[in-house]
Amino acid sequence: MQARNNQNQYGWVAIALHWLMAPAVIGLFALGWWMRQLSYYDPWYQQAPIIHKSLGVLLLIALVLRLLWRSVNATPKADPGTPRWQALTAHGIHGLIYLLLFAIMLSGYLISTADGRPIDVFGWFSVMATIQDIPNQEDIAGSLHEILAWTLIILVSLHALAALKHHFIDRDATLRRMIGLPGMPSRHKKQDTVTTTKKETSI
Repeated sequence: MQARNNQNQYGWVAIALHWLMAPAVIGLFALGWWMRQLSYYDPWYQQAPIIHKSLGVLLLIALVLRLLWRSVNATPKADPGTPRWQALTAHGIHGLIYLLLFAIMLSGYLISTADGRPIDVFGWFSVMATIQDIPNQEDIAGSLHEILAWTLIILVSLHALAALKHHFIDRDATLRRMIGLPGMPSRHKKQDTVTTTKKETSI
């Protein structure tokens, strides 16, 4: 498999970044939800937020790399049988997901650095606090963080359901391309082939 994308197929770099980020997003959401249920005396009360912050910073790095890679690569065309409105909707959802990820990470940064302390990323490096003078910064950013996270998880769920629809109902190559498998003729292509065959037979 080639590293770069082309008009018909994603390269292994784009595929790897996608499948690295997808479980990370879901995992961070689950971890964040679980953290809210912990009591002060739970042994994970202090440790879980440290892990959550560190993974969030690493996810931001992966997101930046993905967008940079996307900017210098072709984007595979939608399956020929995909209606234009579906292709535009999918493109819009992708854009919203990227925007939400950045907004969530920014709000998370504002929460974590509201007291002026840097974010320590697994002891590997630190992200310095640069903004800590906003009134009620931690509370406001915390509320936004939660709302944006729920919005993101809804969009990601719709994205996943759309991919499954393409695979099991439309029977096109959309999902197969994103997991690195060769495409298969779409239902529309098969119908066109059958129609052409019938015409040739009748002639």
